[in-house]
Amino acid sequence: MNFIITVLLNIVFSWSINDYIIIDTIEFKVVKKGNSDRKFIWLHGDEQTAKMALEHHINKYGGTAFFIMNNLRDVEFHGGLIDPNRIFSSYGAKRNIHKYNPHWPATKKQQLLDGLNKDRPSFLKAIFPTNGGLLIALHNNYKGYNVHEEVAISDSISIKKDQNPRDFYLCTNREDFELLAKSPFNVVLQENSPKKDNGSLSWAAIDNNVRYINIETRLGWLSMQKRMLAYIEKNLQ
Repeated sequence: MNFIITVLLNIVFSWSINDYIIIDTIEFKVVKKGNSDRKFIWLHGDEQTAKMALEHHINKYGGTAFFIMNNLRDVEFHGGLIDPNRIFSSYGAKRNIHKYNPHWPATKKQQLLDGLNKDRPSFLKAIFPTNGGLLIALHNNYKGYNVHEEVAISDSISIKKDQNPRDFYLCTNREDFELLAKSPFNVVLQENSPKKDNGSLSWAAIDNNVRYINIETRLGWLSMQKRMLAYIEKNLQ
């Protein structure tokens, strides 16, 4: 009986935790299954639908996933807070540190910024795919954020009248956009770096010529996020 239970558990949870990676004090669990070179990342701990969708997808299709070790949107950072999706450029991280910790002395802010700047290249090297591979981030929204807020800074858009604007793809590669524009889902393309980026992973992907797609859905709409993930898996190389 114990043997049968062990086999069933291995079938259901057939991924392996290979390692942990850290940028400064922000820790991510690395989960890998199979030989796929596709990479995924979950950045905000309060967006639990995205986490569940990624766990399901990695178990079914394989790849390497990075799960933040945190249950809230913002993470504890040297006695203060920081948004983990606003640390991927020096300019964005500097603004982020000040936004959440305005009372800190300038010397402490600079010291912590230096730490992020030091760790960032090796962290990005770990999460960015090679040889033209794809990095997929998963996010959820619950405060009204929607695709229309991205239109002004997008290079191309494909917004479907019958789709909720809070569910959409954001991609950085034009070929990916052209394929996703044929999908039933909303999609925007952002392929040019902004003059003043906010430190988000999408802008870092643009700067490093990495194919990146964010799958943004409403919090709680697990079936939608699973479908959007599956569409990428079946239609993008």
